[in-house]
Amino acid sequence: MRKLYIAGFSTVKGMFNLFSQTVIKCCVLVALFTVIISFLVKQRQHRPTDQNPHPIEQAYYKIISPSTYSYVLNQPGKCKGKRPFLVLMVPVAPGDRSSRDAVRSTWGQENLIPEVVITRIFFTGLATGEQGPRIQADLERESQEHEDIVQMDFQDSYRNLTIKTMMMMNWLASSCQGAMYAMKIDADIFLNVHYLVNHFLGSPSSVPARHGYITGSVISDGHPRRDKKSKWYVSEEVYPETSYPPYVSGAGYVFSIDLAGRISWASRFVRPFPMEDVYIGLCLRVLGVRPTYSYSLTSMRNMFEIRRLEYDKCVFSRVIIVNGFKPHELRRIWHDFQKSSFTC
Repeated sequence: MRKLYIAGFSTVKGMFNLFSQTVIKCCVLVALFTVIISFLVKQRQHRPTDQNPHPIEQAYYKIISPSTYSYVLNQPGKCKGKRPFLVLMVPVAPGDRSSRDAVRSTWGQENLIPEVVITRIFFTGLATGEQGPRIQADLERESQEHEDIVQMDFQDSYRNLTIKTMMMMNWLASSCQGAMYAMKIDADIFLNVHYLVNHFLGSPSSVPARHGYITGSVISDGHPRRDKKSKWYVSEEVYPETSYPPYVSGAGYVFSIDLAGRISWASRFVRPFPMEDVYIGLCLRVLGVRPTYSYSLTSMRNMFEIRRLEYDKCVFSRVIIVNGFKPHELRRIWHDFQKSSFTC
């Protein structure tokens, strides 16, 4: 009788455990479904509205138009005779040689993935101040050595990032039309190139190129800061709307090569704006292109991580970017990651 009781109790306990596991799984699925639906609703609320845009005044367009500026350093033949799968476009200050060297020795290596053509270009403006002539001379020597620097004659500053971004788009559209994808990425970012190329975008020989595609960390609830003390202050005169259209964080985003020329064209209809990532979002609204949010359902994580994370090889192996590393940190992390990224 006791054995029968124990057997019955075990059966009930097993059924209870199975029921509990089922309930937990259902709760997780419901929560995930809720998050997805909420995201889709937000995206739907931000449908492009500039279906009949009007060109901005010529004086405004002249500020951001690459035709206003001249090349000091250029690499017009960088893509000649080849069809890059991925062009890495890295905006960087003219005097920041240490960051450029860190990128060159880590994720910016052009021969990193066999049989995949990757092209690396650094974009910069002019240095100012007393050290300007010395920085320029050093930059020209560096350009001769590495042949990967493009420079135009506008002042390199935070407020001019939009000019630099439109310079990058114009350079892609005029000098590298044969590429498949481009990535705008800051120099202080960790980039998991193998995951981006081999898993996220897919093999260039097996996956056709996308068109009208841009992805990264999508911000769909952005709004202008009206506090004059804020670094991101925007006046109502510059931007009268109360919210921004969806845009991708400027830390790092990937897009199909056709968008370079299309964004350059759309800039004729968008008034100059100091925040380059929002500006790209405004150009995308003109084009009717919606950024794609890259979220991993297996790891439940944003794949374009714009926060600073402590290095963990297993976490870093499942994302595309992580933000905020000094040159020596990037080298140290990259060295360890190359040894152990496939052990997770």
